[in-house]
Amino acid sequence: MDADVPLIEVSRLSKFFGSVIALMDVSMSVRAGEVMCLLGDNGAGKSTLIKVLSGVHRPSEGEYRVEGRAVDFSSPRQALDMGIATVYQDLAMVPLMSVTRNFFLGREPVKGMVPFRHFDFAAADTIARQEMRRIGIDVRDPQQAVGTLSGGERQCLAIARAVYFGAKVLILDEPTSALGVSQASMVLKYIMQARARNLGVIFITHNVHHAYPVADRFTMLNRGRTLGTFRKEDVSKDEVIDMMAGGKELQDLSAEIAGMTERI
Repeated sequence: MDADVPLIEVSRLSKFFGSVIALMDVSMSVRAGEVMCLLGDNGAGKSTLIKVLSGVHRPSEGEYRVEGRAVDFSSPRQALDMGIATVYQDLAMVPLMSVTRNFFLGREPVKGMVPFRHFDFAAADTIARQEMRRIGIDVRDPQQAVGTLSGGERQCLAIARAVYFGAKVLILDEPTSALGVSQASMVLKYIMQARARNLGVIFITHNVHHAYPVADRFTMLNRGRTLGTFRKEDVSKDEVIDMMAGGKELQDLSAEIAGMTERI
């Protein structure tokens, strides 16, 4: 594949729900070995966009290309089969099931002859332990319940699972939103590992302080529209915050608060 061809590219993509405009003329792309941060406040359209990219929704208008080929996904399975893996905030894990069971959920390795085939626990435990160790997490017992892991470890488990099963593009939906500083750092380090392994990463967040250290480019969403895409070297963290929050709105609010304070 040509290195200049994006793994994912959408052009003038729109999504309507009846009379509601969720997305309008959105354009963005992500290449191999790149972290694209999709930034926007609540209600900006981030969730709708990733659901279109992952095959949950079909776009109403526009073009969607994967490795240069136009696609029209009718299900998340089709997107997954083409290497587009999405890790949602809820992680799609069962807390009472083991690390191994969650790692292979729906794709269990089996052994034996039909009709006596059964889950190969030994092989599954070994793989789960190795893949977690590769990202710096030592799982002493792969049979321990996922609910015993920290939030950061669970996020990394979900990402490691996607990478192991052949993801070319990782779409991460607010992976650090409910994590503390050390756990968020764990996830950000793994995002950088994924980039080093030549995956494309779309990192959705509203936290610029988490996005800026790992991003190569930023795409800003506001009320379903893109405000533009910017390379990291062309924009400062303060400028990103200003664009995301709406500089004029903040200035107007500051002036209003100052006026109220003077009257009091």
